[in-house]
This record gives sequence, C-alpha cells and structure tokens, in this order.
Amino acid sequence: MSGTRCPGKALPAFGTPTAAPPCPGHRPAHDRIRGVLLRLPAVAAAVLPAVVLSVSVTPTATAAPVPYRGANTAAVQDDFNGDGYRDLAVGAPGADNGTVSGAGAVVVLYGAASSVEPGRRLVITQATAGIPGGPERDDGFGQFVASADVDRDGYADLLVGAPSEDVRPGDSRGSLTVVWGGPKGLKDGANIAPPPGFGDGLTHCRFGEGMATGDMNGDGAPEVSVSTACEGVSYTGPFTRSGKAREGELMTRLGTMRGVAMGDVNRDGRADRFWLPGPTGGDMRGPVLLDAIDPLTGMAARLPHADGHTGRIGDVNGDGYGDLVTGIAQDSSLDGPGAARRGGEIQVLYGGPRGITPQQRPTVLHQDTPGVPGTAADADLFGAALSVGHLDGDAYADVAVGAPNERVGGQDGAGAVTVLRGSAKGLTTAKAAVYTQNTTGVPGGAEGYDEFGVTVHLADLTKDKRAELVVGVPGENEDGCVWAARGTSVGPAVNGSAGICGSRVGLTLSQEGRFGAALTSARSIG
Repeated sequence: MSGTRCPGKALPAFGTPTAAPPCPGHRPAHDRIRGVLLRLPAVAAAVLPAVVLSVSVTPTATAAPVPYRGANTAAVQDDFNGDGYRDLAVGAPGADNGTVSGAGAVVVLYGAASSVEPGRRLVITQATAGIPGGPERDDGFGQFVASADVDRDGYADLLVGAPSEDVRPGDSRGSLTVVWGGPKGLKDGANIAPPPGFGDGLTHCRFGEGMATGDMNGDGAPEVSVSTACEGVSYTGPFTRSGKAREGELMTRLGTMRGVAMGDVNRDGRADRFWLPGPTGGDMRGPVLLDAIDPLTGMAARLPHADGHTGRIGDVNGDGYGDLVTGIAQDSSLDGPGAARRGGEIQVLYGGPRGITPQQRPTVLHQDTPGVPGTAADADLFGAALSVGHLDGDAYADVAVGAPNERVGGQDGAGAVTVLRGSAKGLTTAKAAVYTQNTTGVPGGAEGYDEFGVTVHLADLTKDKRAELVVGVPGENEDGCVWAARGTSVGPAVNGSAGICGSRVGLTLSQEGRFGAALTSARSIG
C-alpha cells in the first residue's frame, strides 16, 4: 500500500488547529456508510481480511484475564452511568452549535449487552445546560476526549479538550472541561483551569490537545496530565465539583509536550508517566521522557533508544507489567531526509520489576517489517493512532495501529488500520491483519481523504471479555463516521460490523463535522 499527502498541502504542524479536513473542499461523491446502529450481533466466527499471516508462535492462553486497568479508578473504565458497561465517547470538533459553525461537540453512546446504541445517546456541547463556557466559531470542542473517575465517586467522568478556544481573540489558548458521571449518566461539568503562569507571553498553547490519567501516588484518585504546545501540565487528584484539583503543576522543565502516556509498568500499583515532546530541532523522531528525576541532571530521565509522538500502555506479553507502545507517524517525506522511517513506525518497550529503564532498546515494527501487512510509503502516517486492548480474550493485549493517510485502491488518504497480536514473547506479526473501507464486510468504500484510522479504540463494550475495534473516519462524507467490529476469539468480526455517522446522532453541520476525530485512545497531534 502507499500513501501521499494532500497535493500541494503540508500536514499541519504541532500546535496548529486540526479541525479542518486535510483537503479543503473535499466532498465524497455519495453517502456510503448506511448503517446507523452500532448494535453488534453475536458472531460465531470472525471473517478476517484477505491479508492474514501464518507465522507460527507459542500457543496463547485461553483464559480471559482481568483487563489491564492502567490508569482508571472507576469501577468500570469509561462507564459514565455505573451500569457495568463501558460507554463510547466520540468527538466531533467541527460540528456546529446552532448558528455557530465549528464549535464542536461530543456524542456519548451508552453501552449495553448488544454494544453501544445510538438510541441511548447524549450530545454534549458548550451550550448544554450545566457545561461551562459558550460555543464559539472553530473552538474545536471535542478534539480530544478521555475518561477517569477524577472525583472518586465510583463513576467515570468525561474530559473534553477544546484546544482552539480563545481567551483573547486568536490566541488559541485552549480549554479543558470535565463532565461528571453519575447514576443517570453524564450531567453538569466544570472548567479545569491551567495553573498560574501557564503560557505566559505565548499564544497558540492549545491547552486540552492531549491528556492521560493515572493514579501516580497510590491514593486511589487519578492524576491528570495534559500535553500542550507550550508546556506540560500535571494535576494531582482528586478534583472537586468546581473543577479544582488538589494540586496543579507546570512541567516547565520539560517544555513543549506533544503527548503523554500513563500506566503501571513496574507493578507497584502506581501509574508511571512518560512525556512525549514530539519532533524537536535535534530529534524529529521525538524523545521519550520518563517522569522520574535524573539525580545527575535534575531533569526527567530520557530513554535514549526510544522514540515517539504518541503512546499507550497495556500488557502486551501477559506478564502483569504494563508495556509502552509509541507511534512515530511523521517521516522523512514530511520532515527532511533521515528524519524518521518512511511511512511511520511503532515501538514497544516492555515493563518489568524495574519498570522501563534507559538501557532498554525497543522492538520496532513498521509496514516493511516481515509479516506486517502492506508496504511503507511516504506519509502513510502509520502509528498516528494507537490503542491497546484484548481483542480475542486471551492473556495478551493486542495493538491497533492507525495509518490515516494510507493510499487504498488508488485513493490518497483513504486510511487503514493494522491489528497486531500480543503473545508471551511480546508483540508479534502472527495473524496480523489490515482493515480498510475496501475490506469485505466493512461498510462503505475507500475514498480520498476519508482518514479511516485517524483514531482507533479497543474496548470491551459488551462485557464478553473481548474488545471491540472502533475506528474513527472523520473525513467520511460531510459529517464523519465511526466503524465498529465485535471482538471474537480470532479477532475483529468484520461481517456484522457496523457504522454510524454524525448526521444520524443529532449533530448539525454547515461544514465538515469531523465526527470520529476523537476517541478515548492515543493519537498523534498535528
């Protein structure tokens, strides 16, 4: 497979608005995703894509483990109403709010035994009663979403970023809103303000553009880490209903932060944190910083052999320790010769009793790795989106990798998602599979700049101990869509999978709504 950038248009740099589609004026010729339900029927056997590898590996365990919890302290991750089912939050940062275009919205689809159902949904905007702020043109509310039980009441709460929101005209300072979970679902919210001194003298800081959560001090309340174009921000939980954390800290010693990942990599019951500054003048592949102070420098410890623009933590090899998976999507076609691997790559650093140490060298996988489907090409953006979860219910977490600029069937920017399996030996290419909108059973068909895979999400939405694969397709039609496939013992069930688009869930649109541009998973910014 191959991919190219939008002709004559460079991809947006970090710290610039991303609510607009890559190719202004692009309109798919016809409405292709007709499914309006994400109700996933029971499936006896999954039908995998044509590309299925036959590399032999050590047999995997069949007992379903307790999912790797990582950071979330709610009884069930992403469960906003406490019914025991995970819910699905989908950002639509380009959606209108009344006559205000591009103000943004989040659609929450509440989970059930048959998976999430559009009939049980909530649309949240900055005009929703109890939500702070007000809708403004191109705020991008919903450009990033995450969840955690930040007030420790037993219900997951929703965190929503609006990185393009202005405090002063044109400054794109950004905002972060928490919407409170409860027995009746999400209701009311509060603004989480940056600590004093944030972005002083700077503009386009884009607060709320990325975040991660995890209990770093073992008190049962998650900390919230926010990556921005100016500096990282760390909040110590719990939070009050006014949105105030126990403590807020500017990570000024780290500077610009493109991404952040949190999870327990040494099994001490506390989350570890990894900051991802993104491309720098001296390292376009992006350094990885372990948020533990180096006694020699007084700075965060750099992992010298690791790279990453985005990251996610899960237990890939089933040993009980979290493993860090990072993506480096930008390559030499975007940043100059030798900047990064053609088409993009992912890296895996395995946790253990000592955690992840600076001496470790990562496992590197890309589209030219034997056994990985496809062929690397300039600007595929392989690794732009990542999610880690148990697709087949075994003891090993699997990894979904988005390549939203992949060329499919002659269509630039149509997008693809590759699924790689975990094993006792770590992430493997055995049974690797690639999914596109040209895959038999996937609703729709590949068109230019659909961006299938700009977000990916692995989550058990049906309580069967197997994660569903959810894929964002924000360039689909004028509204954007998501696609979901039920998890089975042999992988995603493509036959019987379903799609839902923004216009079918109560969004209003005068331009590209970008429904599906945000899911609660890691994605590259810019």
